[in-house]
Amino acid sequence: MANYDVIIIGSGPGGYVCAIRCAQLGLKTACVEGRETLGGTCLNVGCIPSKALLHASHMLHEAEHNFAKMGLKGKSPSVDWKGMLAYKDDVIGQNTKGIEFLFKKNKVDWIKGWASIPAAGQVQVGDELHSAKNIIVASGSEPSSLPGVEVDEKIVVTSTGALDLGKVPKKMVVIGAGVIGLELGSVYNRLGTEVTVIEYLDAVTPGMDAEVQKTFQRLLKKQGMNFVMGAAVQKTEATKTKAKVTYKLRKDDSEHVIDADVVLLATGRQPFTDGLGLDKLGVDMSPRGQITVGDDWQTNVKGLYAIGDVIDGPMLAHKAEDEGMAVAERVAGKHGHVNYGVIPGVIYTHPEVATVGQTEQQLKEAGHAYKVGKFSFMGNGRAKANFAGDGFVKLLADKETDRILGCHIIGPGAGDLIHEICVAMEFGASAEDVALTCHAHPTYSEAVREAALACGDGAIHS
Repeated sequence: MANYDVIIIGSGPGGYVCAIRCAQLGLKTACVEGRETLGGTCLNVGCIPSKALLHASHMLHEAEHNFAKMGLKGKSPSVDWKGMLAYKDDVIGQNTKGIEFLFKKNKVDWIKGWASIPAAGQVQVGDELHSAKNIIVASGSEPSSLPGVEVDEKIVVTSTGALDLGKVPKKMVVIGAGVIGLELGSVYNRLGTEVTVIEYLDAVTPGMDAEVQKTFQRLLKKQGMNFVMGAAVQKTEATKTKAKVTYKLRKDDSEHVIDADVVLLATGRQPFTDGLGLDKLGVDMSPRGQITVGDDWQTNVKGLYAIGDVIDGPMLAHKAEDEGMAVAERVAGKHGHVNYGVIPGVIYTHPEVATVGQTEQQLKEAGHAYKVGKFSFMGNGRAKANFAGDGFVKLLADKETDRILGCHIIGPGAGDLIHEICVAMEFGASAEDVALTCHAHPTYSEAVREAALACGDGAIHS
């Protein structure tokens, strides 16, 4: 039996960051991972590979639609799908090997295999039993299922299968207009696939700012994606090469059938805790299958913690990373903290969508007096030069104190621009603080400053 101060179960963004931080704080640390590579869903079949394909397909889009406008003449590149997948796999490999290097550098032991917790302070991996003063569950999530939809990862796929299709399909049906569905749907739309998104609700990206939702759907439709909103999928029927999707419209209960070469099930994710033995340990769980934790991320079993997708909150890699660092510090006797009010969310389509803090709808429901500063990227010189004038920055601030309450961006580089406001919110800044800060010209970031100015006397370039 090997003895550790900490054993982390799962090497995704939450797990591997937690392990490295524990080791940095002087704790004898091990991380259990059943995959052949480290990095969890995010690095292997999630965030990283999808961003590689989004980047490649966006380059194709630029070549097809914008190169000629800039005087770049010539035949647009053709798609070598196997070559694109090889590029994606190379990116994955570089990242997963990077974590292996960091584990060795920080003296974190990688215990290879699938873990269970037979008793408090014990972790079983295969035939080996290890002891630990603290155990941290960071086992992540898996795609949610849907009644009547049977996944085979060939014709009816989750995000995992969609990242490794044998060929680019002619027709794809995406079930769910959330982040995963719209990102991967966007990839295949750019590659020439006829993409139809079926969504149960009446707006894409549920929970986001309503104005952003409306603009986002309009821009994706302009790019060629089709949408069927307010529709409940009843079933999918797959043959060796095709699939049929049956859905009902909620407004009139009428039934419709649509054909596809590939169906992507993108209805969200659920905590992955199978095989851990949490029920036998008596760990408190929520009705949705999440592990219940306290303010210190500790479960009702002393010395057993949980972070990331297995607990409540947005299923985001960076949220898990923050929790991983915070719980490592708690275990080491320090004060770990996560500000859940300042966790950004990003969709990596083109244009990108980014959000942090509260939406207008949330502020209205809470009866919070607020003001809005808005600026269109059409007024931004850099955006116009780069054919990226679609979208806007919307900044929300307290009507009395001017303190920033939230920000919602749809436009070029939104995923990077949002962090200026994250830092501002972390410091309790006002919209005027951002407005008075010099921003380099010409940059996309000027649009953020203009939105802040619009919270006061008004933007300059609109």
